[in-house]
Amino acid sequence: MLDVVPSTAHRLLAALCYDGFAVQDRERRYRAGPELAPHEEMSYPPNQLRGAIWPSIETLNKTLDETIQVWVLQGPRVRYIDGIESTQSLSVRTAMWDLVPAYCSAGGKALLATLSNAELESIHAGGLPPWRSSRITSLQSLKRHLVTVRQNGYALNLEEAAQGIAGIAACVKDPGGRAVAGISVAIPSIRFNRKKIPDYVEALRDAVATAEADLGKPARGAAAHAS
Repeated sequence: MLDVVPSTAHRLLAALCYDGFAVQDRERRYRAGPELAPHEEMSYPPNQLRGAIWPSIETLNKTLDETIQVWVLQGPRVRYIDGIESTQSLSVRTAMWDLVPAYCSAGGKALLATLSNAELESIHAGGLPPWRSSRITSLQSLKRHLVTVRQNGYALNLEEAAQGIAGIAACVKDPGGRAVAGISVAIPSIRFNRKKIPDYVEALRDAVATAEADLGKPARGAAAHAS
């Protein structure tokens, strides 16, 4: 045991929760977080997930000619695992970030929207990870925002992760209904047009349907398209 006073122990545990190394359950007991065992919480190994999703994001990229990114949830953050860049001269790079707060990205919001309020509270026990351009400032405002995401069936990010970039995303689920990845379309804000949202959503839903159908097939190698 650590020889520290309770107030210090609470600060240490809050820091561990903030970084994803611990979570607090409904009884306010602490347990190991997703950073200590991230792959155990994933329904599929990363390479299998990449292989299954690749055909759908390849088609989505060709359909929209925008950058496509694939994200997985790790505690209160999302990790980039794959993507394809747009061929347009002005485009978003596929791997601008490796690990960002889920609540300020389209892919992260799509994934968070599949969680219950209790699960949201658990993974954000240490508070929302700070991100200077985010418009969501509290867990309560996040919960309210996710109600809209669930109703719409997709998530939007309007310069919340980075200035000059908009995103729209939907969630891929496994055959059991568990969310396994978020697919996002990243668009330079100067080119983003709200009137085209229905077109983005339709293409995204087609990609999600293809990815979900492919998840039950034999694993494909991802080495050929590793980013």
